[in-house]
Amino acid sequence: MLSLYYSLSTIIKNKTSTLVKGSFLALIASASHAQAEQTCELASNNTDDTKRYIQCLDQVIADLQRDQKMWINKLTMDLEKIKEDSGNSQLLPIFNRSIKNQERYLEDSCRWRYLQKMPNSTKAAIAYKQCEIEILKNHVQVLQRPLK
Repeated sequence: MLSLYYSLSTIIKNKTSTLVKGSFLALIASASHAQAEQTCELASNNTDDTKRYIQCLDQVIADLQRDQKMWINKLTMDLEKIKEDSGNSQLLPIFNRSIKNQERYLEDSCRWRYLQKMPNSTKAAIAYKQCEIEILKNHVQVLQRPLK
């Protein structure tokens, strides 16, 4: 999958058509979406199981973040195309601002859940990561909605 991503980067740098770029991004996003559906289960509260569970959550988060980034890139290219076609230059700055606001929302929303579980740092870390997974899943779903 990584080689496919690098191939895609090369194609994008060579400025092929927006349709081709978007198609490749959607293809990669679909592939990584399947990986992001990984489920993590905490079998017991012993240290080794907890460590594996947290590592599993970290992998799900990394997959979702990669998926999110690909959809953001696709939408950015789509909005740039709309700007070229229609002259509407307002869309992209607002979209970029919404992405920054989404990042702040995720951090703040999960931070209070983390703090609520303190002083147990393990439970707090798990709560933060579970929150992050839910918000990322929801955001990716929103990003996947067609523009038209």
